[in-house]
Amino acid sequence: MPLLEIDAADVFYGDFQALSGITLSLEEGQVLALIGANGAGKTTLLRAITGLHAARGGSIRFDNADVTHHSAEALARIGIAMVPEGRMLFPSLSVHENLQMGTLTRRPGRWTLDAVYDTFPVLKDLRQRNATQLSGGQQQMVAIGRALLCNPRLLLCDELSLGLAPLVVEDIYRTFARIRGEGLSIVLVEQDVARACAVSDQMACLLKGQVTLQGASAAVSNAQVTAAYFGE
Repeated sequence: MPLLEIDAADVFYGDFQALSGITLSLEEGQVLALIGANGAGKTTLLRAITGLHAARGGSIRFDNADVTHHSAEALARIGIAMVPEGRMLFPSLSVHENLQMGTLTRRPGRWTLDAVYDTFPVLKDLRQRNATQLSGGQQQMVAIGRALLCNPRLLLCDELSLGLAPLVVEDIYRTFARIRGEGLSIVLVEQDVARACAVSDQMACLLKGQVTLQGASAAVSNAQVTAAYFGE
């Protein structure tokens, strides 16, 4: 039984249909990569999964329960957490205080503040610093740590590498590999298509709010990805 099942989901912004008939699933312990051009609907899909923007049609099931119309807080409490695009840290709070925000909907589990500081040692020395004083990579570490402190079963990651230097991206993805190795289920939006396919079990390409390609990441060809990405 898949941990996450999306069946014919439609999402609208007013009268504009952003997603149409999205059907995807994710097995527990696997990584699903979402690729596609800007505006394809990837972030909208993550927002629908987290309850930030409800699907108007179709259904979203988590652990075999229909959660289509659950609130974001309710979904966080049952194990869905998100690392949003742009980090979305609280600018008036310190690193430590930003991390503590992740404990407000915390489930029992191994992720504690100490565990996050062990995973990102640089943050321990910066814990009293204002979040806006950090580098982009350090801010991304805080955003990941905050999400992990919910002790999620499903982690949604939106553009982990966006705006970061190549060496920082490598560091972030080394941590991603360790987290994945612990069996956490992950939906990953990533602008680097090759990296997305390399770190995932399954992939799906979105174009204009529809799925144009899905399958095992190791099995899809470059030609298939290119055709799906550009609608050729």
